[in-house]
Amino acid sequence: METSAIAFLCLLCIHGAAAITAGTQDGMQLWGYATPRPKVNIFWWWYRSPNRVSSVVKPWPTILWLQGGPGGSASGRGNFLEIGPLDLNMNPRNFTWLSVADIIFVDSPVGVGFSYADDPSALVKTDSQTVVDLVGVIKVLLKKLSTLKSSPLFLVGESYGGKIAAMVGDSRAIRNGTIINLKLGGK
Repeated sequence: METSAIAFLCLLCIHGAAAITAGTQDGMQLWGYATPRPKVNIFWWWYRSPNRVSSVVKPWPTILWLQGGPGGSASGRGNFLEIGPLDLNMNPRNFTWLSVADIIFVDSPVGVGFSYADDPSALVKTDSQTVVDLVGVIKVLLKKLSTLKSSPLFLVGESYGGKIAAMVGDSRAIRNGTIINLKLGGK
């Protein structure tokens, strides 16, 4: 992980930053916050695959990873302990999904990992509220990540994150096409 990424993550722990989107100089990583509703700040971290191939015929896939729990941090646990490019000791993994797709880690629900609420009353109480927040995050990501508009998006989660991923895929906004320029993968 580059020094700029470590400095940014330390800054988050101290101050929080709802409007910040930052990344590495080479453009291989972006991270920031989506504010799907007032007082809710959901942290996301995108990795561009070093194997990404541009092709009109076969678009490069993107995986949106949701950690299990609920209560597990995708940007922490999923990224460094399970499927990200580096392990907990910052050593490259022998295999990562980045070999076949871009990856977006999302700390959800609000209150998990680097995601936070400005007011405790904004924390979610139901799975449906979590899904609404995640649909809002996807809308923000479509604006921030230009490659996402042409990529099939695979909603993937571990344990309880898998249940939420399925609920997002079946959400009204996805089914009725409210989110334009989004192509779900795996259909």
